[in-house]
Amino acid sequence: MKIITLNCNGIRSSLSKGLLEFIRHENPDMICFQETKAPEKEIVRNEFQELGYEIYFCLAEKPGYSGCAVLTKRKPKSVSIGYGDGIFRSEGRSVFLEFDEFYLWNLYFPSGTSGEERQKIKYQFLDAFMALAKPFLKKKKPLLVCGDVNIAHTAMDIHNPKGNEKNSGFLPEERKWMTDFLNLGFFDCFRTLHPETKDEYSWWTYRFQARKNNKGWRIDYFFVTKSKSVQLLTSKIAKEPVMSDHAPVVLEVQFS
Repeated sequence: MKIITLNCNGIRSSLSKGLLEFIRHENPDMICFQETKAPEKEIVRNEFQELGYEIYFCLAEKPGYSGCAVLTKRKPKSVSIGYGDGIFRSEGRSVFLEFDEFYLWNLYFPSGTSGEERQKIKYQFLDAFMALAKPFLKKKKPLLVCGDVNIAHTAMDIHNPKGNEKNSGFLPEERKWMTDFLNLGFFDCFRTLHPETKDEYSWWTYRFQARKNNKGWRIDYFFVTKSKSVQLLTSKIAKEPVMSDHAPVVLEVQFS
């Protein structure tokens, strides 16, 4: 099956920049959005339903802020909106679906760029997420996690590692957390399929012509539990059309 994750930085904005045409072209089984920034009526849209998708979403309590959604052509066995405590729900950061062959968890991880307080919240979220993810390593069905993690893991995942080593998103503590998480028993799907690929990024600041010059960060991911029932087929970062400051990450995966 084909699954896409995209921080759309406002679903209405992405729709105005070719999102529907992109979905029609890629024809994914599922697409996971972060930062929808929109009310229900702008997420549960006829255009998506006409393409065959059921829609599940988690809205932030603050209007126009955060939010995530999953569009799926496969009907889930169960759905948990705001899976996790606190800001998993109140800030619209989590949609969890169970299917026959696997679990899918769409997440929008907090950013710490606005200051020390939000960085503390980010670390709390990371610890809470890891605690929630650990039990799935013992389950027969694999767990597929996707979303905007707001962390570039290694020097291969960022255009200027030396110049960003003191910036949120590339701090040593954040990168160690990512290493520890993967060492629990998860694959970084893109990196597993492209172990030597450099200069492949999924986010660029709107400033300094960063996208034009490909001065970006790879902060959008698919993670999956290491399992014999998972076969990673292909993964790519779709650079066109430009619908957001992020690019969609596309994964083809087979579950047995």
